[in-house]
Amino acid sequence: MSPAVVPPVGARIRQARTARGMSLRGLAREIGVSASLISQIETGKSQPSVSTLYAITTALSIPVESLFDAEGDTARAPARALGETPLASAQAAVGAPPDTVLRALAAFAADPGRRIGPLVRSGEREVLELDSGVVWERLGHVPGMDVDFLLVTYRPGGSSSSTGGLMRHPGTEYGCLTSGELILTLGFEEYVIRPGDAVSFESTTPHRYRNDGSEPAVGVWFVFSMP
Repeated sequence: MSPAVVPPVGARIRQARTARGMSLRGLAREIGVSASLISQIETGKSQPSVSTLYAITTALSIPVESLFDAEGDTARAPARALGETPLASAQAAVGAPPDTVLRALAAFAADPGRRIGPLVRSGEREVLELDSGVVWERLGHVPGMDVDFLLVTYRPGGSSSSTGGLMRHPGTEYGCLTSGELILTLGFEEYVIRPGDAVSFESTTPHRYRNDGSEPAVGVWFVFSMP
């Protein structure tokens, strides 16, 4: 994997928390972890597990997708000064070289969100390293859509929860494993997912993924957030 951008996840979480007037201890109490862990995540000294990340974003009422957007604002995008809008940039680019005009128009087309795509090369993906041996690679984003479109890797011994607990979060998820093997605990059932197998379920159902094998488990996942 060749990470193109490593989003400042901790800083984004802190920004969203303070924008909502929630204290560090208040957030920790809300999701049942220590204030020290939240502090370490916000300062970049520690990465959250998948379950902790979803717990934080649920408590802050923000989509996980927003944490990837280093250029945006998880609370509210700041207003641009007059003459600094993408449209103004496009207008100012008239008479400029064609590539400059195209870049300005592309920026306008992506406003107010940041479009990832329509084509994302394998070496250009944004990569998010999480705790417990899990890696998320962002495969694309269409502004206005709260969808996590990810290539997910569970390294040997990796798990969505560092404590072994099950997680719940808003939305619906769909996944298809392409290599390796994963164990999915879903409610009171346990499933072995092998290459070519697919899963789909409401994310509010308690669940956990883990890789008990010796090879990385890799798959494509879509998580649709609830409106």
